Amino acid sequence: MSITFDNTSVAFDYKSDKELKAAKWLFQTMHYPFVATLGAKFTPFLMKTGLPIDGIIRKTIFKQFVGGETLQDTAETARMLDKYNVQVILDYGVEGKESEEDFERATLEFIRVIKYAASQKNIPFISVKVTALGRFALLQILNDAPRLRSGIHDHEAENDEWDKVRVRMARICEVASECGIGVLVDAEESWIQDPIDRLAMEMMEIFNTEKTVVYNTIQLYRHDRLNFLKMSFKIAQQQGFSLGVKLVRGAYMEKERARASQKSYPSPIQPDKESSDRDYDQAVGFCIDNIDKIATVIATHNEASTQMAVTLLEQKGLPISHPHVHFSQLYGMSDNITFNLAKAGCKVSKYLPFGPIREVIPYLMRRAQENTSVSGQTGRELNLLTTELKRRKGKA
Repeated sequence: MSITFDNTSVAFDYKSDKELKAAKWLFQTMHYPFVATLGAKFTPFLMKTGLPIDGIIRKTIFKQFVGGETLQDTAETARMLDKYNVQVILDYGVEGKESEEDFERATLEFIRVIKYAASQKNIPFISVKVTALGRFALLQILNDAPRLRSGIHDHEAENDEWDKVRVRMARICEVASECGIGVLVDAEESWIQDPIDRLAMEMMEIFNTEKTVVYNTIQLYRHDRLNFLKMSFKIAQQQGFSLGVKLVRGAYMEKERARASQKSYPSPIQPDKESSDRDYDQAVGFCIDNIDKIATVIATHNEASTQMAVTLLEQKGLPISHPHVHFSQLYGMSDNITFNLAKAGCKVSKYLPFGPIREVIPYLMRRAQENTSVSGQTGRELNLLTTELKRRKGKA
């Protein structure tokens, strides 16, 4: 099957002319790197000052990339997507908290989101950030601390605090298992990723014995992650559980390179885009080659990687709607991929964050920066939106 991603009629059928024009204006603004850089630097500060900029953010970047401020706000968007056979990955967009009260509140909210997802027919997954359940500084300490032979970090002072994080994650995964909802553990910065990886694997060992509940996120713009994927699979096989992975390229590239340069250590980021693309496609191939033992969320805005995955399934005589392969794109981006995949019969979701506007600012700033740092992304979005507007004008 040859899936085309150029059909803008399918891609934007859900948008009115007014919404298309608003999206085009936003991507035109984001097309200039200095705008995204200034926005990422000053927006969080301006929000803290109490200046009345909430309305501007809500009507522009928030509306484009976020499902709403509350779980109930996302319902309308989820219903709209369901009409086009597009599913939803719900993401409670809170991160970077510091207090035990905040962490407990987030845990209860994740559990509430899981129960809500279970009541809907098109929400198979939720996303969880470990920095919503434990301190960033704690994760960094554990990431940097030397390991004992047992694999436990030799940092006893933080053991109790880390145990609380583990218990919170286990509570979330247990409810998800009971409700039949998948938990996608988000990847974060490389200097806190090691304890997140170990926590995800620990949860898989507990909950992925009969079905795949827990998925770890692997960022292939890191040069060591293809090997990490293969090691994770080997461990899963040895320990007798199924491996769940979400494959992404990554969302912290500029920050990673800047920190590596500042602290004079080798950058964990691939030397060029071609290397990221190569490792990403090899990771997709590895997962499909082991499709009976790996459940994969192919989360990408790259058309070539998406087409390759569909072609691999067909070459192996597998259905493109195989239960162990799920495609995903961020809400507000790459509608040409999402809606055309759905029309072809693939399992595909929009990653739909929600939360109070001030809480999701870090997420929104990453989206703005991602669109300028990923070569051609904003231009591609603009071209598709312009094409559809012209098509509609000609039709009228």
